[in-house]
Amino acid sequence: MVNCGISNPGMEWTVYGMESGHGLEPYKIIAYGGAGEIEEKKSRFIAHVSAADTEEEALAFIEAKRKQYWDARHNCYAYVLGEQGQTLRFSDDGEPAGTAGRPILEVLINSGIRNLVVVVTRYFGGVLLGTGGLVRAYTKAAQAGLAASDVRTMCYGYEIELVTDYNGIGKIQYLLGVRKIPVDAEYGERVHVRVRVPYEDKDAVVHEVTEATAGRTEVMVSDPFYFMV
Repeated sequence: MVNCGISNPGMEWTVYGMESGHGLEPYKIIAYGGAGEIEEKKSRFIAHVSAADTEEEALAFIEAKRKQYWDARHNCYAYVLGEQGQTLRFSDDGEPAGTAGRPILEVLINSGIRNLVVVVTRYFGGVLLGTGGLVRAYTKAAQAGLAASDVRTMCYGYEIELVTDYNGIGKIQYLLGVRKIPVDAEYGERVHVRVRVPYEDKDAVVHEVTEATAGRTEVMVSDPFYFMV
């Protein structure tokens, strides 16, 4: 559900409060931004995508694209910031209201990606596209930009450190393998294992390891945080 507030009518809009359930859900980020281009009735629509952790970073990227494409008719944009998508903003940059920035923003929201900014540059081809045509063109351009980007998933959970003996490591590796959890192990006098597990799996993993090794494994659990998978 999205609650909207309007700032600078006809130019820039800000949207607040994209809810995300209990706030522990996985979300996607841009590991490497890409670019995509489409053509619609001789108009070129060029989308550029970048990761952005702050509004300052998003605005700097937008300004850089405006300078790069200084001769274009429009440089429309949208961005989504925050682990819960708390900050959303878009601009039609002179296109009819609701035909450019809003469609770009909808693509971002529907993608589930956060902490990113997309700028779609339009070179006018001499043919008016109409409201529906503009919405479709900006939507397709934003989708093309995302398709050309490297997208990763951020998972909310814990890092667990396990210290066990050589008898216990085989059992631990089997249990974690069943759950498809990658294992980072260091072998010395005892075996140190570090794993990252989703929030909802922590208690079960700790219980299974403790039970399988008859309580001979030391278990240390971090505070919860988001990590890339």
